[in-house]
Amino acid sequence: MLVVNTDEVPGRQITEVLGLVQGSTVRAKNVGRDIAASFKNLVGGELKGYTELLTEARRQALQRMLDQAQELGAEAVVNVRFTTAAVSAGASELLAYGTAVRLQATASGA
Repeated sequence: MLVVNTDEVPGRQITEVLGLVQGSTVRAKNVGRDIAASFKNLVGGELKGYTELLTEARRQALQRMLDQAQELGAEAVVNVRFTTAAVSAGASELLAYGTAVRLQATASGA
């Protein structure tokens, strides 16, 4: 399935808009990552534990969005975006959303 963050797919024409699709996950920090992050804050640099946590959350939210698009019979999801929100003191939601569509090749984009 095609996934783009643009309104259209080059060489393809949107023939049907199936609607908004979304996927989310809520993740909590763990004590080990918090301790490591506290030490890293003293010296600076990347917080790799949090980077891994967010990468995993993005993958899961994206997959859940794609699963929903597939259930609708979509061939692509356009205008894909990610957003985050704090749910509680130690947990955040990561949301992926976009528009599920059906496509056909344009005359110049066979």
